[in-house]
Amino acid sequence: MTPAQSPASSPADSTAGGGAPRPDDTVGRGGPSARADGPGRSSSKRLRTAPSNWLLAPALSFFGVFALLPLLGVVVLSFFAWDGLGTPQFAGLTAWFQVFQNPVTMNAMKLTLLLTVLSYVVQFPLSLLLGAFMAGHQRYREVFSVLYFLPLLFSAAAVGITFKALLDPNFGMSRAFGTDLLRQDWLGSPNLAFYTVIMVISWSFVPFHSLLYQAGVRQIPVSMYEAATLDGAGRVRQFFNVTLPQLKYTIVTSSTLMLVGSLTYFDLVFILTGGGPGNATRILPLDMYLTGFRSYQMGPASVIAVILVVVGLTLALLLNRLSGSDRMESQMEGA
Repeated sequence: MTPAQSPASSPADSTAGGGAPRPDDTVGRGGPSARADGPGRSSSKRLRTAPSNWLLAPALSFFGVFALLPLLGVVVLSFFAWDGLGTPQFAGLTAWFQVFQNPVTMNAMKLTLLLTVLSYVVQFPLSLLLGAFMAGHQRYREVFSVLYFLPLLFSAAAVGITFKALLDPNFGMSRAFGTDLLRQDWLGSPNLAFYTVIMVISWSFVPFHSLLYQAGVRQIPVSMYEAATLDGAGRVRQFFNVTLPQLKYTIVTSSTLMLVGSLTYFDLVFILTGGGPGNATRILPLDMYLTGFRSYQMGPASVIAVILVVVGLTLALLLNRLSGSDRMESQMEGA
């Protein structure tokens, strides 16, 4: 080995054999400049080459103008008495007390809670099973996928009008099939209307969540199923031990959309029943509309809107915190 290649000729030798290095030697070897090119310099380079925060300005401005400002206006309006035409008069907490003392609104809160729970109980298993089924690449599953996704192509108004005609006791399915079961007044009976609305809502939104689960299942590596098969796991055991754990964040996302979305159901319910019969289907979003634009009480309607926003944000944050998705650990860990 030549002296030039010998480890003894490394730069550290100059300090070991000749004492402290001279300042000019340090500069000559690029000491200060090397330190300047260290982690601090590289991080500043990364910061300069990263997208500028100014790129967020258009989106933030739109969000502020069309979301935050109206929300702030609703919060302020909840402390005023206003009929939508005259001059708003400051009323303090009168509208808030009025809302929580109104039996119709309290019943709407109970119906909204029941709708949230029941629609989730119906939509979650159906969406999960359909999504896992449609994740296969067989031709017949692709045909079923097209059929299942058809409700996504229709607007809520079209779905509401169609089901209102199909469920009419005088014509529609009852006249077409002639069975006693279909002759019931599905939307006019206080005992059936609420559950019929849940059925129509589930029919409308299950395809969307099935699409989420289908995409999530197709992200799971085939090697995990192969390893489970070698361990002797059948289809059912693979579903619970492989598929479900790998769909953790998909389940969180879908559940958040289901639960928070149940607080915004208005168009379907309004077209199907209008809140009736009586107040059997008058859920909170519909009660907000009827209070503000039928009874001309904008203060209480604003209070209901604030309640919906607070409950929705609380649900979303709670699901995010309980699921641990805020820690952003890898879903593919151990794969």
